Amino acid sequence: MSDWQRPSTSDPSGECLEVRFVDGVVEIRESDGSGVVVRTTPEKWEAFLLGVQAGEFDHFVADV
Repeated sequence: MSDWQRPSTSDPSGECLEVRFVDGVVEIRESDGSGVVVRTTPEKWEAFLLGVQAGEFDHFVADV
């Protein structure tokens, strides 16, 4: 089983999303609530990441 990965820019003591790839499935969890794991396919994960990069979810983030 692979290790959970955190964003390279995250504070080691801060909360963030963690991801790992296990048996052809992508697993995602919050670092502070590791009992809940969301599972998805690599294809859906890639589509999500491309959407984030394209700004499709920017309206969910408050202006800073």
